[in-house]
Amino acid sequence: MDGVVTVEAAWLSAARQGDGEAFRHLVGPHLRALHVHCYRMLGSYHDAEEASQEVLLRAWRALDSFEGRAPLRHWLIRITTTTCLKAIERSGRQPVIAGEVAFLEPYPDRLLDELTEGDPAMVAETRESVALAFVVALQRLPATQRATLVLRDVLGWSALEVADLLESSVPAVNSSLQRARGTLGTPGSPRSLDRRDEDVLGRFVQAWQRCDIPALAALLHEDAVLRMPPEEAVIRGRDQVAGFFATVPAEGRLDRIPLTVTRANGHPAVAAYLPGKDTAPYRAYGVIVLTFTPGGIDSITGFPDPTLFQFFELPEVRPGP
Repeated sequence: MDGVVTVEAAWLSAARQGDGEAFRHLVGPHLRALHVHCYRMLGSYHDAEEASQEVLLRAWRALDSFEGRAPLRHWLIRITTTTCLKAIERSGRQPVIAGEVAFLEPYPDRLLDELTEGDPAMVAETRESVALAFVVALQRLPATQRATLVLRDVLGWSALEVADLLESSVPAVNSSLQRARGTLGTPGSPRSLDRRDEDVLGRFVQAWQRCDIPALAALLHEDAVLRMPPEEAVIRGRDQVAGFFATVPAEGRLDRIPLTVTRANGHPAVAAYLPGKDTAPYRAYGVIVLTFTPGGIDSITGFPDPTLFQFFELPEVRPGP
């Protein structure tokens, strides 16, 4: 540990003298945690990317103010939180009191894995803290309540530390946290897929590729919900969701939209592609995130954004012979 501290101190000293490479070494181990913190606060992968870049710029400019009384990550989280609060204020984005979160975007599990180092307990905890239901619930909170809840309940900060960051008092922080918890309720958290879930996911992909709408419907919970941010429309119920798939995507020709299995926010997901011209590769279309209950697939959230594919590192798909 002393060796690590010594190396960090050397990088800090060099960075303060304008060494950009030393700064990258210094903050590199913390970048994913900062990015995920931005994502929880903002609910959008693209917004998290932009905010993370601003965090690095602010940290670089303020490096002389780091006094080392707390760990570097703690200092960086302070900067990240204030950056996100300023971004929310600049955008004029209000808490989503009702309806759908139009700006919601998924977060790739492959990037979440960078935080866990293969520790099963950390994997479960990290996935729970970015579950779609949790991220959506956070967007329904006022910005300072959101920051308070994430800092206290996710990152484990003390009330005194949060009060110092938000320039508030401990009683005010405790009150804000209580209100945030009351609004948040108990959204469902993702769980590891068991064999039955994997079977359901496999059969979903097979039914899709065969355009077998009855088989697809049989995999849905009777109260299944289909959402497609940024659209506010929500389709509810097994028959209505199945009817949508039978008529809307490629006019029901689901076989023309190949799927690739992936994971997002701790949930199983599939990436959807659209046909290219002739023998050209299929075009990226979007990512579809699924959640499961013992009664079947209970929610399907589609994100029709081809720019997400680069973050998920999804493969190129070409037409078969």
